[in-house]
Amino acid sequence: MNRKAIRRIPLEKFFDLKVDFAFKQLFGSEKNKKITIVFLNAVLKLTGRDTIKEVTFIQHELGGEYQDDKQSRLDILVKTQNGDFINVEIQLSNQQDMTKRTLYYWAKMYETQLVRGMGYSELRPTITINICNFTMFKDNKDYHSTYHLYEDRILSRLMPDEDVLEIHFIEMNKFITLWHEEKLDALDDILIRWLLLLGMVDGRKKRVYAEIYRELEELAMKDENLRAAFDTWEEISQAPETILAYQSRLKYILDEEARYIDGINKGREQGLEQGLEQGIEQGIEQGRKQEQIELVKKLLKRHETVEEIMDLLGLSREEIERIKSLDLL
Repeated sequence: MNRKAIRRIPLEKFFDLKVDFAFKQLFGSEKNKKITIVFLNAVLKLTGRDTIKEVTFIQHELGGEYQDDKQSRLDILVKTQNGDFINVEIQLSNQQDMTKRTLYYWAKMYETQLVRGMGYSELRPTITINICNFTMFKDNKDYHSTYHLYEDRILSRLMPDEDVLEIHFIEMNKFITLWHEEKLDALDDILIRWLLLLGMVDGRKKRVYAEIYRELEELAMKDENLRAAFDTWEEISQAPETILAYQSRLKYILDEEARYIDGINKGREQGLEQGLEQGIEQGIEQGRKQEQIELVKKLLKRHETVEEIMDLLGLSREEIERIKSLDLL
């Protein structure tokens, strides 16, 4: 196979597949179904008779997620030949809500399976795959984490024969770091090949990892599915109608990220200012109280009566008696 045939456009023209629009163009299209199936099997580590052989794409919107009841469309939702539901979400920037957002999506997908006349026993396993371009779990060095329902003490699964809940997190920044440290072998792990595809372009930094491309080039010579994905990726990266949509979506994501960070910074500044003001006010108030205490002590030493001090300083009998007891200590 001709090595030069793997690409016909400059590397910097390729879309960042971690942008949800580009990701859906490649993995969420009926014409690219085979690519989607191979990718899902790689993430879920399914082999032999357990592999996903067919998927049906489902257009699904979740309402009521926000106060103004905006509709939130899932990135990719498929139903397998076994009736299992799989949602794949890709997130370029960290909004600090990924865990709760994931559980919300999973719960809505699981709940919407149940229709009138259907028994609970008919509910099928629901799987969520999250591909994050940021760190989710600081104490875990692995880039791929999988969660199920377990008993706390002996770690036995709630439903050992059929896990209804399965949640995956793939942290791309950890993956890229491990790859650069030469701790990953793409020849022995199909998932690594696909994640290299997702990690080759960094749209936020406007950077392309040429070294990743070179490895993909070698791998694509032997992996026809990876080669097909690369060809499709190149096609969508140069189609005029998708270029505009991709650029608009990337700009929107980066603008939202900037607004989020700006909001955090402003909140931090306001908090510091308020804390400083409160500290000054508290200091002044404590100073006044201390002066008051010292004055009460002086009047008591002059043998002024409690009633006279009450009239003079406007203090209650309890406050004066408390100061007297402190002085005795």
